[in-house]
Amino acid sequence: MNGGQVRSRSTVVQPCARCGARWAVQGKPLHWCPRCHGVLLSPAPVDAPPERRNYRWVARPPGRKSPAAQPVRRPPAETPRYHQIPQWGLHDRPSVEAAAPRRPLAALSDRVAVLLLATAGVFVLAALTELGRYGILLRNRTRLIQPWLLWVSDAAVTVSAIAAMALALVSAVALVGWLTETRRAAYADLGETDPRSLRALVLGCVVPVVNLVWPGVFLTEAARLRIAAGADPRLLRAVRIWWGAWLLDAVLVLVSVCYRFASSLQVQADGVLWSLWTDLVAAAVAVASLILVRSFAGLDALGRPKPLRRWVIATAPAHPVIEPVRPQTAESAERAPVAAVGNDEVTAPGGTPEAEQQEVLAK
Repeated sequence: MNGGQVRSRSTVVQPCARCGARWAVQGKPLHWCPRCHGVLLSPAPVDAPPERRNYRWVARPPGRKSPAAQPVRRPPAETPRYHQIPQWGLHDRPSVEAAAPRRPLAALSDRVAVLLLATAGVFVLAALTELGRYGILLRNRTRLIQPWLLWVSDAAVTVSAIAAMALALVSAVALVGWLTETRRAAYADLGETDPRSLRALVLGCVVPVVNLVWPGVFLTEAARLRIAAGADPRLLRAVRIWWGAWLLDAVLVLVSVCYRFASSLQVQADGVLWSLWTDLVAAAVAVASLILVRSFAGLDALGRPKPLRRWVIATAPAHPVIEPVRPQTAESAERAPVAAVGNDEVTAPGGTPEAEQQEVLAK
């Protein structure tokens, strides 16, 4: 029995990978060859061919002797079909565009043109009411004025002044929003951001006395950026005209307020006339603001696109297409020979009569 076990164990050998010697496996397999200290291959039967004398080591979980059972393959089932579109799964929804950033004062800046036109119209109406009051004062020097007429005049002046001031304030806020967007767009065209914050723009346009200087500075910066991007160079001139009108209107408003504190009747009458001119200049400032807004948009004063004109430098001297007609003098008329053809005289082109030319050709 023991001899049979030894015989069965001795039938398994380990060949050496270096010298080729085969060592019988008596117990635990060896790793190194006792002769040359080469690597011993895995145990293999003695009568196995050389290419099959090795085994493939397979790692199994501990405590598991038999290989895992192979899963039973089922026959392929029929492809499922749907009689209607299934409600599950992913839905192909259209891509939603990113919402545009919320613009400050967008509700007013989009209607800046309408607000400026309304402001100019109300200021003209206020100037007409001041003119009517001045006419009543002139009439009152010689005749008495009815009380109801005075009441109507005072009410018209008061209502028109309040409406003009309210619309001017709303238009100023709309212009601040428009200025912010215009500067942001001008800097964005050059790949930059506006260095001035929204608070700085608002304070520079709203604070009294300060708003006489900074709005012009802000507009000048935006105009230069637009001109650098290819806009009309006359845009900077429109900004300067608006700035001058804005300063003139501020001076007239200050003088008109001073006239309100006068005690003399004649000075008060002069104040009415001064208020008339102040209202007219304010209307002109509103119109200039509208023209400036349209100029930044590439439009003319009526809101139409400006025609593009290109000026090309002439490199060659100017030559007239048709030679000018010079009057013929008496001497040149005598020098030109003529030939009689019937009752008419025809001048030969070479200075020789046609008859003489025919004779020369005949000879």
